[in-house]
Amino acid sequence: MSLAIALNPALEKLPVYLPGRPITEVARELGLDPANVIKLASNENSMGPSPLAIKAMQEVLTSLHQYPDGNAFYLKERLSKKMGVPSNQLTVGNGSNELLELVGHAILGPEDEVVVSQYSFAVYPIVTQLFGAHLVTVPARDYGHDLPAMIKAVTSRTKIMFVANPNNPTGTLASRAEVLQLIHEVPSHVLVVMDEAYIDYLDDAPDFLPYVRSGRHPNLLLCRTFSKIYGLAGLRLGYAMGHPEMIAALEKVRQPFNTNMVAQIGALAALDDVAHLEKTRKNNKAGLALYEKAFKRHKLAYVPSFANFILVKVGDGQKVSGELQKLGVITRPVNNYQLPEWLRITVGTAAENERCLAALEKVLSRS
Repeated sequence: MSLAIALNPALEKLPVYLPGRPITEVARELGLDPANVIKLASNENSMGPSPLAIKAMQEVLTSLHQYPDGNAFYLKERLSKKMGVPSNQLTVGNGSNELLELVGHAILGPEDEVVVSQYSFAVYPIVTQLFGAHLVTVPARDYGHDLPAMIKAVTSRTKIMFVANPNNPTGTLASRAEVLQLIHEVPSHVLVVMDEAYIDYLDDAPDFLPYVRSGRHPNLLLCRTFSKIYGLAGLRLGYAMGHPEMIAALEKVRQPFNTNMVAQIGALAALDDVAHLEKTRKNNKAGLALYEKAFKRHKLAYVPSFANFILVKVGDGQKVSGELQKLGVITRPVNNYQLPEWLRITVGTAAENERCLAALEKVLSRS
């Protein structure tokens, strides 16, 4: 029998998010030993979580029969001190992805518009269409955001503009001057969501927190995550900073206990491990330099990256990715981002990067 229940019509054309394939799945499908498979597909921190975070999380495991702090009080207090914003300007989510969806719950309705850039994070169209809103995609400039053009794309129906900086999947970075122009010129009825998932990889990161603290730009929301440089992707934890009224709206529409106890404790400890962050940044710089040098040597086009991954042109991204998997190396084809000739490769450990490049050279030499 077919389902007689009428589903939400928005689901009919709703895009599906395609995550990087897990090691276990690839190993099972190809008959490989999981221990000999490396994953460089999901922009995870190859250095792993902070040792301080691991220790703190282990100590809390005996308390898992209890519910977590539904308001994440201590984590918000710690983030408040670190970021210099009052706790009523902070909220946390089950990954920054949940926060993006909560923005949709709080703001979007049918016939509203959302402005994004071409080659932007796949979750933005999903959030837009989930609530029946209309997606306005502005052509990219050098694989990155054309912020002046995005400002011009705003209409009276525009409710949200999503800007990832650095951008996923291309790794590009919008200049501080252009972002400031955006903040000052976007009309007050449009919420600018700055997705800063990769900002911690920058040595001299542009700081837009003063515009949140001042309260003079209530239409600015900054989103960050513990999934990338903090190495806690498996726990799903993100946070957003914005105007108190916007934060209050997000708090209203979030689920109770949306961030678990282990995630909160792990994040608290990770925030204190400065040495682990510096070690990760150093590894990332060396990895990006290695990939760029190799791509130049093999005359492969690539997009200079400001994140922990790099985009490289290989001909047929899906095919090359499949061949790399047979060699135990998982990368990310980006044909779903309208980049069928490209691969996105996450920076791994030194050994993983060398293995990936050797495998890529082998695959490309065959074709």
